[in-house]
Parts: sequence; C-alpha cells; structure tokens
Amino acid sequence: MNILRASITAMHRAIDGLEPRPLLLLIDGNRFYTYRNIPHQTIIKGDATYLSIAAASVLAKTERDHHMEELDALYPCYGWRKNKGYPTPEHRRAIAEFGPTPYHRLSFNLTDPQGKLLFL
Repeated sequence: MNILRASITAMHRAIDGLEPRPLLLLIDGNRFYTYRNIPHQTIIKGDATYLSIAAASVLAKTERDHHMEELDALYPCYGWRKNKGYPTPEHRRAIAEFGPTPYHRLSFNLTDPQGKLLFL
C-alpha cells in the first residue's frame, strides 16, 4: 500500500470513530476518496486556511511524536526520540547496522540496488 492510500485509509478509519457523523469533511491536500457518501472538500495547504485543519495537524504531529518516543523505548538504537522517524544519516546508519524493525516502511528506498545504504 502506498503512502497516499495508507493516509486515506487512516482517514476513513478515523471518520468511523466520529460521533456524530460529520456533515462535511475538510481534507488538507488534493486527494481523497469519497467515504460513506459524506461530502468532502480537499484544500491544498488547508492548515493555512482553516483553523480546524491547523488544529488537527498539531494534534496529529503531537500524537506521532508520542508514538516515536514509545518506539524509541523499544528500539533505542534507531534514535526515534530525536529523528521522529525521518531518514537522517544517523537513522540510516542504524538501519544499515541493525536492519529494519517491523515499524520501518520497507517501501521507502533507503538502500541502493546492491544493498548499500544511501547517505544524503
């Protein structure tokens, strides 16, 4: 599953948890698949236009950072508390040395075809 599909699937799951059912979905970005016939509007840079999208963005980042701290406690050698999962040179070196965890996105090309780690 690519990142766009994963993001939209996660949004659909989040919508299922909303009570009451929303009358309109404001989506930050330019792609979304209609879900349960709820009207939606995609807004490029929506977090700069709508306070509700900006607030949701802050909440999502805070939750993601918390999740990265939990993963750092389980796998301290990857430095997730510091890099928040981004492919920093240190993070790439840890993947090269220790291999990926079940939480690494294997679809991200972090190595060259010969299996050597790419350093940017």
